Amino acid sequence: MSSQVPQSMKAIRYNKVKDYELVTLPVPTPKADEVLIKVRSCGICGTDLHIHDGDFESRMPVVTGHETSGEVVAIGSTVTGFSIGDRVTGDNSELCGHCHFCREGKLLFCENFSAHGVHFSLILQVVNGGFAEYCVFPAAKLFRFSVCSWEEASLFEAAACAVHGLDRLLPRPGSTALLLGIGPTSICLAQLLKLNGVQKLIIAARAGDKMELGKKLAIADEYLELDRNSDDANNQKWAAMHEKYPHGFDNVIDATGDPSMLNLAIDFCTKAGKVMFYGAYAPEDMIEISPGKIFRDEITILGSFSQMWCLPRAVEYLESRKVDVRGVVTHTFPLENFGDALDAVRTKKCIKATILP
Repeated sequence: MSSQVPQSMKAIRYNKVKDYELVTLPVPTPKADEVLIKVRSCGICGTDLHIHDGDFESRMPVVTGHETSGEVVAIGSTVTGFSIGDRVTGDNSELCGHCHFCREGKLLFCENFSAHGVHFSLILQVVNGGFAEYCVFPAAKLFRFSVCSWEEASLFEAAACAVHGLDRLLPRPGSTALLLGIGPTSICLAQLLKLNGVQKLIIAARAGDKMELGKKLAIADEYLELDRNSDDANNQKWAAMHEKYPHGFDNVIDATGDPSMLNLAIDFCTKAGKVMFYGAYAPEDMIEISPGKIFRDEITILGSFSQMWCLPRAVEYLESRKVDVRGVVTHTFPLENFGDALDAVRTKKCIKATILP
């Protein structure tokens, strides 16, 4: 069952690291268990910059884009539960189901893991992502929505990663939290923390548009605005924070991706508290920590990398506006201006950039 679709489409294809081009490709035909969507939005995140620069594992050639939402235009012969015109968002992850970690239920660590828009995979036949006019997904990895705009829909994947972060952290009801850094996924995580146990949340981040949006959305109880140009001024602010909260915080989350912030995170963690590494750190980044402090204070250190089957909950949170992402997308671009979109993210000229094919 299908609607009228063209034979060819435009797409951004990476041939190798830093080598992409706008190409014309055949519109993919969905297999029996797949759905073809007309892409309406596909967000750009920091991972896309890492893919471009070659410091995030990818397999090319591949059409990139892993934050994909669109409209159903063709449905495979065995698919049920979807209709032409449905607005859907896609979970980009694909698993083999038979490796060591899949058989242990640790799905995120599938040894043959592939992601739409990230990996070319002959094993799982996963190739192309959402920086294109059309894209196919297994029906099992598509989820309907109706309230959110196409711009907001480009935040579903980021919100799913935040849901996974909450699953990892499991804050106690009535606990406190300090969140370091504010970006699109942090804006989602902050609201989830407040909805799921954290009674007091402080966000510490550099002053600017992202912090102002956080205040507008009222995602925290208190904001510590850091100076972009003065380490001395920031040191004074951190000292004042120590005086105000001498016992620290039950949960401290670093979402900056800056390894220099991790010791600060541990320093602000209360005894028997939790520290979560939530930023995207470079493979070569290293830190030095005091094992004695971790031992004596019984601090738990957690990592939160991606997400697995968290998208349905993310959709519900955004659709209900309990997690409000209106205003997060500040710049939109057509496929033809993909380079400009990358530059906007790299130079931090935007809070969130999204491709609208």
